Amino acid sequence: MGALRQYRRKHDATIVAVCLDLDTPGFTYDKWGGPQRCKRGDWVVKNGDETYTVDAETFSRTYSPVSPGVYEKRGVVWAERAEAPGAIETKEGSTRYESGDFLVYNEPDRGDGYAVSAEGFTSLYEPADAKG
Repeated sequence: MGALRQYRRKHDATIVAVCLDLDTPGFTYDKWGGPQRCKRGDWVVKNGDETYTVDAETFSRTYSPVSPGVYEKRGVVWAERAEAPGAIETKEGSTRYESGDFLVYNEPDRGDGYAVSAEGFTSLYEPADAKG
């Protein structure tokens, strides 16, 4: 893998999200090359043209409300460019990625990770040391 660096979400990169606060065992859906699992308390997220779910604990730790139903990612993530295609296990399932995509982690020890296309990553994130 490439070098792990800190990044932060760009200021104009908000999401729309709703908590799955229903009496349900959750559901399974196909995305990113594999089945994804959502459970009660997780969040259904609309991020630009993408719709997906985020684990409840991860969401509460990494997002802040901006206005009703609108959230922004707070803090930093750690990311590296993938040198070869592969798959990363996530809290929701697994995500396939291509060489050049970014592996992004909510924890500095490469924990709570996911993959983002190179184009998607550069549109949403900037180096943490960049002047914003």
